[in-house]
Amino acid sequence: MAVSAKERLKELGIVLPQVSRPSGSYIPAAASGYLLFTAGQVPRVNGIVKHKGKVGEDSTLEDAYAGARICAVNCLAAIEQAVGSLDHVARILKVNGYINAAPGFTQNPKVLDGASDLLLEVFGNAGQHARSAIGVQALPDNAVVEVEMTVLLKGPCEYPAV
Repeated sequence: MAVSAKERLKELGIVLPQVSRPSGSYIPAAASGYLLFTAGQVPRVNGIVKHKGKVGEDSTLEDAYAGARICAVNCLAAIEQAVGSLDHVARILKVNGYINAAPGFTQNPKVLDGASDLLLEVFGNAGQHARSAIGVQALPDNAVVEVEMTVLLKGPCEYPAV
């Protein structure tokens, strides 16, 4: 019998946080039919951005990797809030990562591995996904990374209800 995502998170010592209040006119996740999209999540822990700066300048690759992992946890929290349980996730389809990169920094994929590795640990094969790792000039609150996901659900869902 397969281990549930919630059980895997517990084994990994990860507790999903409360979803951060949006800082603008948007919602943390939206679903229609079998698809769910998360808003971009930064490495916020207890309301504070934990990993800040430009990778390759005032932040290390290891710090940015850890930040991407937190972003993925925050995305999972947004998914759970929207559909009630991570057990409704059939698979992760796409991950987009935006890396606050110093000029000349080219290891964006290694930063985003922080999110991808976590998804594989939690969902196994269902965590395999397509992705884009994009270097950008700046991110909200000087976050080192921002991650968003597209998820396939096991059943249709409308969130929020319209």
